[in-house]
Amino acid sequence: MTTMRSSYPARWLTLIGVLAVTVAACGPAAPGAGEATSDDPPRTDTAATGEPLVDPEDIIPGGPPPDGIPPIDDPKFVSPDEAGFLADAEPVLAVEIDGDARAYPLQILTWHEIVNAEIGGVPVSVTYCPLCNTGIAFERPTIDGELLDFGTSGKLYNSNLVMYDRQTETYWAQATGQAILGELVGEQLTFVPARIVAFADWRAEHPDGLVLSRDTGHNRPYGENPYVGLDSSERPFLFAGELDERLPATSRVLGLARTGDVVAFPYGTVSADAVDGWAVVMEEVAGQPVAVFWKAGTHSALDTQRIVSGRDVGSIAAYRPEVDGRALTFEAGPAGIVDRETGSVWSILGRAISGPLEGEQLVPELGIDSFWFDWAAFHPETRIYGQSE
Repeated sequence: MTTMRSSYPARWLTLIGVLAVTVAACGPAAPGAGEATSDDPPRTDTAATGEPLVDPEDIIPGGPPPDGIPPIDDPKFVSPDEAGFLADAEPVLAVEIDGDARAYPLQILTWHEIVNAEIGGVPVSVTYCPLCNTGIAFERPTIDGELLDFGTSGKLYNSNLVMYDRQTETYWAQATGQAILGELVGEQLTFVPARIVAFADWRAEHPDGLVLSRDTGHNRPYGENPYVGLDSSERPFLFAGELDERLPATSRVLGLARTGDVVAFPYGTVSADAVDGWAVVMEEVAGQPVAVFWKAGTHSALDTQRIVSGRDVGSIAAYRPEVDGRALTFEAGPAGIVDRETGSVWSILGRAISGPLEGEQLVPELGIDSFWFDWAAFHPETRIYGQSE
């Protein structure tokens, strides 16, 4: 593996100041904002605090203070028909629990990063780190009788969002869901499957679902991207680690991690043989089969100033290729992704939309959509699909 030390262009040096000015000027912040600075440590005055999982010096200020990028704690939702602020190709983070389907637009998450919510009766935090393009949902645990809710600490680790829980002020790495510093160090959050897809693709399958509203209680320029050109930068913003040069730093990958095997599926490799905007690859991860779907038609949220004008990067998702114990294999064709066993056609969200298996749902794998540099930083042992070791 070839590595290099990262530096970042001068144009990113102003972004910290821009964000700090924006969060100060655009309306009310979340509880606690303004009461602390981005240098405030987590609470460590307890005997329960263990050794940190990472070097505290590697947890660096990102600019705004705690909750200066304000989480949404009282989210409001609208029907898909009422979400006229979204274009068909705009990216949303899709989360579903027990039939309760929600879409979280990246045009909103980019400005808030965390939504503390409940889906299907389960308390969750839906999170997005724009610096790493990681959209991840977690169950919110109850510890010592208190339900945790999460805020933005104002800190970064490997350029990734460091969350904190407001009950103990423990720091948590968004990319892994682990408590890395503070009273709950070593605890692990439970992942909830989440996929970044085009709004039109989500709406087609969930006409009765709910979309996070722009009625957030905050005044933000939703639809605008404060990180123009981030996903084509050669130098990740505020990343001081070693860059793994096997792929360009901000190329998009879907990462899968299982015991004994960690794999990154590059968008470019998976989509290389796309047919009419559809592609699929079959792979084994830790000895178990996985189907990775890719579909064109999803805009980047981190390209142009207006997200609606971002370039088409597509969307990707991984599934367990079986239904009721019956193994399936897939191929891409003009109709979309088709299983060879029954000829059923499948959507990017893993649902059979026509054919003998119509209505069946594949079990999603816990894949993490990420920029390559961040996936490799947290998983240096990763292999890359399509590259020889």
